[in-house]
Order: sequence, then C-alpha cells, then structure tokens
Amino acid sequence: MMDSGVALSVAGDRAAWRRAEEASRRSWRLTVALLIPVGLLAVVGLGAILSASSVPALQDRQDSLFYFRRQLVWLGGGVVALALAAALPLRWWRRLAFPLFVGTVVLLVAVQLVGLRRGGAERWLSLGPLVLQPSEFAKPATVLFLATLVSRKEDSMHRFRDFLWPVALSVGLVGGLVVVQPDLGTTLLIAAGGFAVLVASAAPLAFVLGGGAIGAAAAVAAAMLSPYRWERVTSFLNVGADPLDTGYQAMQSLVALGTGGLFGVGLGASRARWSFLPNAHTDFIFSIVGEETGLAGSLAVVLLFAVLTTAGMLVALRCRDRFGRLVAIGITTWLAVQALVNIGGVTGVLPITGVPLPFVSYGGSALLTEMIGVGLLVGIARKAPDPEAAG
Repeated sequence: MMDSGVALSVAGDRAAWRRAEEASRRSWRLTVALLIPVGLLAVVGLGAILSASSVPALQDRQDSLFYFRRQLVWLGGGVVALALAAALPLRWWRRLAFPLFVGTVVLLVAVQLVGLRRGGAERWLSLGPLVLQPSEFAKPATVLFLATLVSRKEDSMHRFRDFLWPVALSVGLVGGLVVVQPDLGTTLLIAAGGFAVLVASAAPLAFVLGGGAIGAAAAVAAAMLSPYRWERVTSFLNVGADPLDTGYQAMQSLVALGTGGLFGVGLGASRARWSFLPNAHTDFIFSIVGEETGLAGSLAVVLLFAVLTTAGMLVALRCRDRFGRLVAIGITTWLAVQALVNIGGVTGVLPITGVPLPFVSYGGSALLTEMIGVGLLVGIARKAPDPEAAG
C-alpha cells in the first residue's frame, strides 16, 4: 500500500502540473489574442498603403510601389523586433530601461540640433539611408523607464518628492523635448502611457490626478500658443466654416468615409487618394480603409483594436510581477489611445493631431516601435513572473 505522504506528494504534483498546464493555455490564448489583431491590422495597412500611396509616390518621382515596398521592409524588421522583444526576459528589459531612455533623450536633443525639417516640423534624423523619428521610440522608452522607477519606489510613492522626480525625469523631460519639435500629438501619447503607469502604481490618486490636470493645462496652453495647432482646434469645432482652407483635410476625410457607404467602393478604387485627401497614406489611412471597405471594414478595424486592447489589459491583470504589470498597462494604453485619437480625428469626433494609426499607417519608426511594444506584451504574457525582475 502506498504511503500516505507519498500519495499526498503525488496528488500535489498532479495539481501543480494541472495549474501549470492551465496557465500555459491561458498564456497561449493571450498570445494569439495579441498577435492575430496585429497581423490583420498590418495586412490591412499594406493594402491601404498600396492604394493610397501610389499617387504621392508618382508625385515624388518614384514608382507607384515605392512606399508600399518600404513599408513591407519595415514590417519585416518589425516582425524580427517583435520576436526579439518577446524573447528577452523581463529582468533584461528592466536593466535596459535606463540606457534606452538616455539614448532616446540623446536622439531627441540631436533632432533639435541636426534634425530634418518637413512641413514646418523638425522631428526626423537622417542616419545614412535611414530616416528615423526619435519621438516614436520615446513612447516605449518612457513607459519602460517610468515603470522601472515606480516599481522600485512603490513603497515610498506616497511621498510627493518620490512621486514627483520620476514623473519629471521621464514624462516631463521627454514630453518637453517632443512638444518643441513641435509634436503635441505624440507628447499627449507619451503622457497617456506614463499616466497609465502611475494610475496602476501605488501612488496616491490625488498626486496622479493633480499631475494629469497640470499636464492637460500645459497641453491646452501649448495649443493656444501655436497658431497652427489652435487652427486645428477651431476648425474641429466648426469643420464647415472654412472647407477650402483650415477645414479642408477634415472635410475631405469625411467625404471619403461617406463615399464608402456600407461596404465601400472596392479595394484600390478610392477617389480620395487622387490628391483630394492630403496624407492619405499616413495620418488619414483610416479614411481610405473606410472609403474602400465601407462601414463594415471600418468597424472591423475598430474591433481588432478592441480585441488587442482587451488582450493587453488581461496580460497586465494576470501578471504578478510589478514591473511587467506596469509595462503592460503603459504599452496597452499608449496603443489604444493612439488608435482612438487617430480614428477620432479622421471621423471628426476629435481634433486632428497628426498621429498615425498603429500598425496601419505608413511610417517605419512608428511601425517598428509598435511591434516592439506588442513583443513586450507577448513576452509578459508567455513568461511566468520573473522573481529577479520583481525585486
């Protein structure tokens, strides 16, 4: 007869094995829930870019597939970056947070010194054949750095001094460097990711809300002090007041969406892409999707973002590591708010901010950082809590 102690040990091992198996299944389901929406959004983006970018490419004296091929190359690099980000242990991300943040700050300073100016903004760096937008890399870098600081000081975040300096050093410093480019839209996204990290931390709610109120007031002031930004706000309040000037882009976006009807005019049949809608392959790619695939296609894209956001939040909820939980919440919030702001802008629900639609809009730096962000979420979902990272 089996000894009772041995029997209990075997039963305990079986229970532990079942728990581990169930945890593995949950991790796999979350990984699938993250990757499928991202993959489908990237495919939608390639199709929309193929349609929307052909005319701008010809105007730039390139062949019609120029922007499509470049996005395809960036997508390939993004897939590799996603896989590497998912494979890297959390403890390594925690160690890399500071050097990545410092590197991002250096690049943002370099933009002010030797950056490329396009359309009145200085946001890009030319590195040989590559043109990078450092403000895009600031989004995940700020989340990682702030999550590192907050997770280490969670027991003392009730003191205002210990709350203030991580926020000022991360969101304040990077946000200031980005807003002077000028790029208020990206600054708001960086602030959104940082705000989410703070809400999920042990910081008193009064501190977090106070910081959010100060940030909101600064954003309004920045908009009012810039004639171009304030024009966007006033044209949003009354799009039809000047449909040929300040309200032109917003009006043409609504025309494209309205033309699409329920099921669209057909793939590649957009009329807005014929120079009627500026930035059709970048900031206003959702208008092209809506025109060519209709309300049905537009709602499908919104649903994919909803699935991705839900999966990201579930990853954060099931993560028992403090650092991993904060990173997951920050990244998910950044991606969700960016999608909301872009879609809200092109549909006339929010002012136009010029931020790209994640995974869909043309842009190598944006796509690469978004894929890295999803890779971090996949890594957090697939790995058991890392005791060393939790310290």
